[in-house]
Amino acid sequence: MRHKARRGGWTAALTTVLIAALALAGCGAKNDEGNAGNAANGAGNAGSNASASGGNASAGDALKEIKVVLDWTPNTNHTGLYVARDKGFFEQHGLKVDIIQPGEAGADTMIATGAADFGVSYQEGVTQARIQGVPLVSLAAVIQHNTSGFASPADKNITSPKAFEGKTYGGWGSPAEPAVIESLMQEDKGDFKKVKIANIGDADFFTATKKNIDFAWIFYGWDGVAAELKGEKINMVYLTDYSDKLDYYTPVLATNEKMIAEHKDTVEAFMAAASEGYQFAIDHPDEAADVLIKAVPELNADLVRASQKWLSPRYQSDAPRWGEQKLTVWKNYAEWMYDHKLLDKPLDAEKAFTNDFLPEKEN
Repeated sequence: MRHKARRGGWTAALTTVLIAALALAGCGAKNDEGNAGNAANGAGNAGSNASASGGNASAGDALKEIKVVLDWTPNTNHTGLYVARDKGFFEQHGLKVDIIQPGEAGADTMIATGAADFGVSYQEGVTQARIQGVPLVSLAAVIQHNTSGFASPADKNITSPKAFEGKTYGGWGSPAEPAVIESLMQEDKGDFKKVKIANIGDADFFTATKKNIDFAWIFYGWDGVAAELKGEKINMVYLTDYSDKLDYYTPVLATNEKMIAEHKDTVEAFMAAASEGYQFAIDHPDEAADVLIKAVPELNADLVRASQKWLSPRYQSDAPRWGEQKLTVWKNYAEWMYDHKLLDKPLDAEKAFTNDFLPEKEN
């Protein structure tokens, strides 16, 4: 379950985002009632007079149409969004939601320019964007702790970062990949220079490791569970086992500063419904999986059900409520990125995220 926006690296993609965001700022006056991206698509301002507060909509209210862009193809990271849409939670909060997949530009670009009102991003992407002046803001952590790690077939005997020595890593070309591998190997007294790195593009873990790749970076909740279903034994080296600073939020729900400033009621309504959707997925994983399967029938139903069962308790985990984000997590990972020369300057972490739109925790 890789993030499409990661492929090909950050710099070029986010430079495109910045250019587009600056262009948006220049033409914003053409569309005072909504964002420029939605105006271009002819959908963003429908129902602009609707009640779109965090409370329930009245029966006679028109629904405000919004677009939500995924980071990649639909999977169990997104279940709460599909539940909120198909169980009527968005509608109850005055919204008609269109869930779309990202184009070649990627989800962050669409969120930054307003081509989508909200979307699925990830902490490293939001961090890099803000460093480059792109005003993305994280609204909620979809999963409370980083569930990603380096996976390998069990017969490779790669059970620690030091065991990466002499092996070939298959990645997608992000500068974060060698930085993370080297960081973990330093913790385990391994020699990063002995690792070969190959770009495997869109090839999945199973295809790549049956060729000349020894290990790859995966999210256990999808590819790891898929390996279980296939009966293929794998070893996992989790990032969080070797560095607290790598326990960052991935994925997150995000929007842009313009949306927060000009359409606060819509943000409140969206987050109220999304929170209900993810809470339903936490409490009812089987039924939530069925919603996703029905919405995206091309998905492997057995994988969706098994993945949802694994992931549902991890959405909130030890947080006081689903979506809660900590300043320390944002600071720690930004410091790690800066120390590893993935950022040109330190991050103003307090502006990169907000918990303000999460529903209050029930007593």
